[in-house]
Amino acid sequence: MHDVLDEVYRRWQAGETVGVGTVVATFSSAPRAPGAAMLVGADGEAVGSVSGGCVEGAVYELAQQVVADGAPVLQRYGVSDDDAFAVGLTCGGIIDIFVEHIDRESMPDLPELVASVREGTPVALVTTIEHPEAELRGRRMLVWPEDARGGLGSERIDDAVLDDARGMLAGGRSGTLHYGPDGQRRGEGMSVFVNTFEPPPRMLVFGAIDFAAAMARMGAYLGYEVAVCDARPVFATTTRFPEADEVVVDWPHRYLRAEADAGRIDRRTVVAVLTHDPKFDVPVLEVALRLDVGYVGAMGSRRTHDDRLARLREAGLTDAELKRLASPIGLDLGARTPEETAVSIAAEIIALKWGGGGRRLADVDGRIHTDQQR
Repeated sequence: MHDVLDEVYRRWQAGETVGVGTVVATFSSAPRAPGAAMLVGADGEAVGSVSGGCVEGAVYELAQQVVADGAPVLQRYGVSDDDAFAVGLTCGGIIDIFVEHIDRESMPDLPELVASVREGTPVALVTTIEHPEAELRGRRMLVWPEDARGGLGSERIDDAVLDDARGMLAGGRSGTLHYGPDGQRRGEGMSVFVNTFEPPPRMLVFGAIDFAAAMARMGAYLGYEVAVCDARPVFATTTRFPEADEVVVDWPHRYLRAEADAGRIDRRTVVAVLTHDPKFDVPVLEVALRLDVGYVGAMGSRRTHDDRLARLREAGLTDAELKRLASPIGLDLGARTPEETAVSIAAEIIALKWGGGGRRLADVDGRIHTDQQR
């Protein structure tokens, strides 16, 4: 429900009942990941997407039905047949979509969920999507690392699901879990969807240059919380970087170390060092390559890269640590302008995240989408 949460809350505040369809499971080459959602309002407006256009029409009608009768539905959509008007996924994938109604009565704890998301507090929304007893379908529980609210039908169910949901929340994963009807570890009949809401991943851009401005715009577009850092106050200004969430005047290595010590760096964090000046980039890379982050890249020519590696080795970094460095930064797209270079860097980040090879899809056989990020 990430995609439509603000709109759901706006309509909830207005006393409206909406239908929401959420992708809860995918198989093979599905176009949207679990958690993708579509809202259908009382006025007929649709917000969000669950399949990139393949089954939205059917989900729209199902959402209207669910709002009318109040009964949630778990619906599977598979490969469409030869009939051009059949509902299905032309990409060959399969998705399960849970359609439910949301209003003040059915989801009284929505303000707490919204507040946690806006404050950047990790929270998971757990929903029973399948159960032999119809009255338990659609039950919800909010789960925080140290708290929980709501319930799924019994203390045994809540206890079983709570531990698993917190494990998924800690790992930033959304997905479906299966149990026996009363939460038994061995059994079937009950399925719950754990929808995790984590703060957005961070992108730290070092070097207040024109390439950094383009990278900040790209990072914001991809959903990162972007910080631009440079030790030179004349360059590190909000006027030059309006798309950045934060512009910091500090020595890059000092800022990165402080952020790591404060617990604001995690495995999803992206570090892009664009200074190509050894007095700035070597100290910050010395810190970055020893952190558990998702990506560390550095701009510069091959000659600059060789000199940088020598300096980092002198600083004591191991071959294993240096192997994590993406330098020269980006994929070979033939980029020239700052904007094209930002696309090149973003492409490399995405490829490393999902295990892509960076080749033209027209030249690659097999599945387009992969299910697990690295």
